Amino acid sequence: MNEPQPGPDPAAGPPQLPGPYLAPGPYAGGTAWPAGPPQPLPNPPPNPPQWAHPAPYSGPYPGPYPGPHPWGPPPPRARWDVPPPPGTRYDRLARTASHRWWRPIAGTLAIIVAFLALSIALGLVAFIVSLVTGVPMVRSGTRLFADPVVDLGFQLGVIALLLPLVLGAAWLFQRRPPGSLSSVALRLRWRWLGVCLLVALVAVVLGQAVEAVTLMSAGVDPGFRWAGWEEFLPAIVVILLLVPFQSAAEEYAYRGWIIQGFGAYLRTPWPAILVGAAAFAASHGYTGWGIVYVFAFGMLMGWLAVRTGGLEAPIALHATNNVVAFGVVAASGDMGSAMEQGEVPWEALIGSAVQFAVFGIGVLIIARKWAIQTLSR
Repeated sequence: MNEPQPGPDPAAGPPQLPGPYLAPGPYAGGTAWPAGPPQPLPNPPPNPPQWAHPAPYSGPYPGPYPGPHPWGPPPPRARWDVPPPPGTRYDRLARTASHRWWRPIAGTLAIIVAFLALSIALGLVAFIVSLVTGVPMVRSGTRLFADPVVDLGFQLGVIALLLPLVLGAAWLFQRRPPGSLSSVALRLRWRWLGVCLLVALVAVVLGQAVEAVTLMSAGVDPGFRWAGWEEFLPAIVVILLLVPFQSAAEEYAYRGWIIQGFGAYLRTPWPAILVGAAAFAASHGYTGWGIVYVFAFGMLMGWLAVRTGGLEAPIALHATNNVVAFGVVAASGDMGSAMEQGEVPWEALIGSAVQFAVFGIGVLIIARKWAIQTLSR
């Protein structure tokens, strides 16, 4: 039967070192160390020094250096184009934080030089194409090609080149979003443009009807004829494809660039609207009452651009008016006179006045009802 072994006596205190130390090894049997009082066993300190038990690395290296650069994408670069501040009117959209006095001037000169250079280059290309394909050229007056449909398409295409030039100048020289030429929303508002097109169609049809009645009552032929589908279809295809771009290009140049260019210096839009309308009239070949019509058209388009906060309304009326005007000429089969501009009888201004009134009032009523944005956000 196993008997319990005696355990350590708790009253004896901590364990003691053994008695006199005898040197081991080859010195055994030598003089023993003198016995001393019992010594307690050393206990480890509660917080050992760092040199005794170094902890593993768990943070950045000490010292003046912040440590390695954290992984991740680089910080975004500053934008080249600077948007206008909130609450800016359409004619003042070019006055951004990057505006300098020379930017509108340099951009205007660049547009003029680039447009002239491109026009000359396209003229040379047209001459080479004429030699290769055998399409005759006349090079007299405003005509370049003998075929009136080809000539109309070429001239409309050359005018449409103003559109990318103006948008590019706004981005490159003025360092602002190109969409700021379109509207205060910094883009073309397509839904609003569609509504303006419907109003423009009504206004143009009413204006054409009143003009025809007025001309016939005065004994003037309004020029409505039908030459047949064979002559109408090729012409109307070219008209529908290119007239919207030609009209938009003129609006971006005369109502967008000019009005906002002056707006970068002036607080009132009226001098810019006046200059834009004068430049628009000077670029056409009308005489007499025709100059009055084109100038009034430019004034109305400039005023509507500022009042509605964008070019949607001017583009809608300009494109609709030109499509209908060219379409009437195409239906008559007299495409040779499509680009001819000259004297306009004063009776025609009555129909134009009806067109302007219907479109202007209709657009303003819908814009107010729909709360169309007129200031930048």
